[in-house]
Amino acid sequence: MNVSQHFDAALDALEDFDVSRPELFHEDKWQDWFARLRREDPVHYCKDSVNGPYWSVTRHADIKAVEGNFADYSSAQGIVIAEDEVNADMPVQGPTSFISMDPPDHSAQRKTVSPAVAPGNVANMEPLIRQRVIYILDNLPVGEVFDWVDNVSVELTAQMLATLFGFPFEDRRKLVYWSDITTNVPQVTGVEVDLSERMTGLQDCAATFLALWQEKATQEPTADLISMMAHSPDTKDMINDPMMFLGNILLLIVGGNDTTRNSISGGVMALNQYPDEYQKLRDNPDLIPNMVSEMIRWQTPVIHMRRTATRDVELQGKLIREGDKVILWYLSGNRDEAVFDDADRLIIDRPNANQHVSFGFGVHRCMGKRLAEMQLRVLWEEIHKRFHKIELAGDVTRVSNNFIRGIREVPVVLHPR
Repeated sequence: MNVSQHFDAALDALEDFDVSRPELFHEDKWQDWFARLRREDPVHYCKDSVNGPYWSVTRHADIKAVEGNFADYSSAQGIVIAEDEVNADMPVQGPTSFISMDPPDHSAQRKTVSPAVAPGNVANMEPLIRQRVIYILDNLPVGEVFDWVDNVSVELTAQMLATLFGFPFEDRRKLVYWSDITTNVPQVTGVEVDLSERMTGLQDCAATFLALWQEKATQEPTADLISMMAHSPDTKDMINDPMMFLGNILLLIVGGNDTTRNSISGGVMALNQYPDEYQKLRDNPDLIPNMVSEMIRWQTPVIHMRRTATRDVELQGKLIREGDKVILWYLSGNRDEAVFDDADRLIIDRPNANQHVSFGFGVHRCMGKRLAEMQLRVLWEEIHKRFHKIELAGDVTRVSNNFIRGIREVPVVLHPR
């Protein structure tokens, strides 16, 4: 579906805006819609959509205000816009996880796994990540077209996830597959999917991690996430609640996969779109840490998060009723002109790049942000040593999804230094 043939962000009545349509993101046609909402109706009510009625929060400051107020805006009813039921066996929201909890329950479970991505542990992982980045880059074809997503973005992320979970390295691509099918439902993708295949895949994920958990529970604790959860008093009984168990596993897989993977791909696209910024990088590689923050802002791998109002509450003069869905559009907040000058551009030395909301804000702020930033920094440091340019060599293919801003294929050619 070509949205430009059916909808016009400049002409359509605001009351008819439904920015949850997956084709907006599949075709990368979302910018004008959110820009108009930020200007004219930053807290906007959509009365009818495939996802039911919902509020859109589109400005940076309002997103942070809602995220910081878990008493009035709860995560317990789910964190995606989609309606709760696809079929009787597997809800859209998926099994329960600590991201769909509010404090204090959220805090106890998060505390168990957060040491795996604490600054000291992330620093200890850097030599291994660098070693794997070097191996991947040194084995890429030079001077011929290949898919950057599969060969670099997916492969590096899969290797990191296997390390983080203590998962069999040779089976690492299963983790990527399980991440992809987690959000593969019609309300999120806008296309019909084989829900029986999704169910089979998630059952395989649960059985695989159940066996891994049981193995690690009988061994001495190690620094990986599964061992930490199996030995922690706050989470060791999670294995007795299958939906809670699978939910937390999927949360960690998706969280560890999508941010890094799609920022790696989006960064290559952005530097090609803005060649002056690419030249800045060549001239001054010390900009890489700031560039990483700017790439994550520009790409915004997680498009939105949902909250549900726990009582009638007013936001920017709008009355949000108890039980209403409130959608925090991170993608829009990161293009808020009131915070980021020339917000649609990638500017690798942007002074406030790290003010993006891609990792969320408040109690649910992504606990793996340091790991994601470290992987991207190491990758670009090693790219800079080897290649003058990663050149786009064909059309980019995006994923149809209103939750994850995914990139399926990026054909490139490498030009050595």
